[in-house]
This record gives sequence, C-alpha cells and structure tokens, in this order.
Amino acid sequence: MPLASTALPLGTVAPNFALLDTVSDQLVSLEDVASTKATVIMFLCNHCPYVLHILDELVDTANEYKQRGVSFVGISANDAVSYPQDGPQQMRELAKEKKFPFPYLYDQTQQVARTYQAVCTPEFYVFDRNMRLAYHGQFDDARPKNETPVTGEDLRQALDTLLAGDQVRADQKPGIGCGIKWKTLPEEAG
Repeated sequence: MPLASTALPLGTVAPNFALLDTVSDQLVSLEDVASTKATVIMFLCNHCPYVLHILDELVDTANEYKQRGVSFVGISANDAVSYPQDGPQQMRELAKEKKFPFPYLYDQTQQVARTYQAVCTPEFYVFDRNMRLAYHGQFDDARPKNETPVTGEDLRQALDTLLAGDQVRADQKPGIGCGIKWKTLPEEAG
C-alpha cells in the first residue's frame, strides 16, 4: 500500500545533516551541497518500485538542472538490516550503474529522515537560494502501474519557477511511494 508524504510547512529552513556518501566514502553535509539557485533533497532507496520507475528520468533531470546551478542529493534511510538491498554497498553499486550525478547518502540512524518528516520513497524537497522549503512532493504523476509517462513535470515546474525568480505554487501533490523502512526502536520492540 503506497504512502503519501506529509506536508512539511513551506518556508521551513532546511535542517542540517552530515551523512556518508556511499560512492565517495566522504561525509557530505547540507553546506556541501547547498546551491545559490535551488537545492533538491530526495529520499530514495534501491528496491522501491516507485523509485525504480522514475530513476532514469530522475538522473536525466538532475543532469539537466545541474547545468543551471541546481544541486541534488539523494538520501536513503531504509533499515539495511531488514532490507539488505538498501545497504551502503548496494547503494554504491546502483549509483555507479545509473551514473548518479549527485551524492547518494546513507542515513544509517534515520535521524535525518525523521527531521525532514520523510515518510516515503521517492519524496522530493526543493529549497530556494535561502534554503527555505519551496516545494515538497512528487516527481510527477507516473506510477509503476499507470500509463502516465515519466517526465518529472512537477519537480521541473518547481525548479523552473524558482530559477525564474518566482514563488512556487502552494498547491503541491504529495510524494507517493513505499514507506521508509524504519528500524524498530527498543521501546517499540515487544
């Protein structure tokens, strides 16, 4: 059953983070990836069919908008113990295979995902040049079982609006996808 992202208030300042990039083995912080134009933070994972369905177009979109000064970063927060296909080694392999033009960070403690109130993959957050949330939602209307072509229309529209110096519309469609695979907290184990 797919989940929909929750509404993080527009205008929220991007919470800081420092996570391991599975490709470079370096710590990458928000400051490292922040752009003076727009910054896209994406919660992704390796195995989710909703992510896999859009992945090629997502890579193309990131390549295109990077040339216009937009930065991108992918974060996976899934519990790699229960879902080993979402572990750091598998993340590195997918990033290399698909030639990700952005760091693919592993949120091992899941604290960053919780701070961003992320609930599903894929889920997109676009921050403006002042690192304030301008867009939070879906890539586009395409889903694994519908006939809608994968275009990245919603994300592209938000980025084009910001790059034009305008404010992104407030009526935004939530991200839809697989729920983040949370670890069982000790107090939840029972």
